[in-house]
Amino acid sequence: MADMKTEDAFVAFERVQKSYDGETLVVKDLNLSMPKGEFLTMLGPSGSGKTTCLMMLAGFETATHGDIRLDGQSINNIPPHKRGIGMVFQNYALFPHMTVAENLSFPLEVRKIGKSDREAKITRALDMVQMGAFAGRRPSQLSGGQQQRIALARALVFEPELVLMDEPLGALDKQLRETLQFEITRLAHDLGITVVYVTHDQTEALTMSDRVAVFDDGRIQQLAPPDQLYEAPENSFVAQFIGENNTLEGVVKEIKGETALIQLDDGELIDAKPVNVAQPGERTRVSIRPERVEYKKDRLSPDAHTLKAEVLEFIYMGDIFRTRLRVAGREDFVMKCRNAPDQTRLKPGEQLEIGWLPQDCRALDA
Repeated sequence: MADMKTEDAFVAFERVQKSYDGETLVVKDLNLSMPKGEFLTMLGPSGSGKTTCLMMLAGFETATHGDIRLDGQSINNIPPHKRGIGMVFQNYALFPHMTVAENLSFPLEVRKIGKSDREAKITRALDMVQMGAFAGRRPSQLSGGQQQRIALARALVFEPELVLMDEPLGALDKQLRETLQFEITRLAHDLGITVVYVTHDQTEALTMSDRVAVFDDGRIQQLAPPDQLYEAPENSFVAQFIGENNTLEGVVKEIKGETALIQLDDGELIDAKPVNVAQPGERTRVSIRPERVEYKKDRLSPDAHTLKAEVLEFIYMGDIFRTRLRVAGREDFVMKCRNAPDQTRLKPGEQLEIGWLPQDCRALDA
């Protein structure tokens, strides 16, 4: 899917750059292709370029350089309202003086759709978001979650092939946000629409997307399905940005096939998978997920390199136990264990030996 030719793609950015002042590029040489029906999330910190990319696709910003194509056609010079794209923003942007039904009717009237067709489409869109009973209300009579459902229905009402969403759930409380995450994903798949979704919430990106583009500094750092991003980050930025992660600094001692021997800065040795290190002597930052750290001997291979660890803090979190350890001179090393019947609750001051499978520990750029 990732190496699809841009001419076959439904949405394609080709060598796109964007500068607001003629000097600094906020988007740098961006190439991205996505097929029809994909749910793609642009994820990254503020200022990384993700919203700018969405705005260029919508037509509210123009690319300084490069080409943006929709279904094979360059759209650089097509105004926003002629692109046939649905939009959902964080601030809902509903017309306060109109009822829910009038709000949904507006994009249909703009497209010159007749009255009886309009009514059928409005009913269908409201039913999709479970808001059929609210057609006569005004936005001020609805809760935030209900307004966001209406904003979603308004984006879907004219049956666009592409829907863009910019932090649409940012203003909602956690539980409602999670419910709507699943509903939006289900709707997108059921209707077969293509979605480009922007968020800085990594959990949202992992649970909703077919693929995630991780942005930093105006570039895509990695574009991959959620499980691949989490389990196989290609560089230190992605490893740190997606999920919780332990890092240790050191130097590559040797590389044999799929295993690198790393000497940590405190002199200890560990095994890791070489990802973007190539030869002995290179500095590296190794990344290991908290749930892949083991302290029970039977779960490690007999020749595994282990590290001494001291328990600093044990936190009971219901479904998991989270233990903070002192490891290799660092006090922020975290181990997570599932709350299973045979699981030990560790106590501060206990001494352990921890290790992991070499393929779960990645030697990344320093």
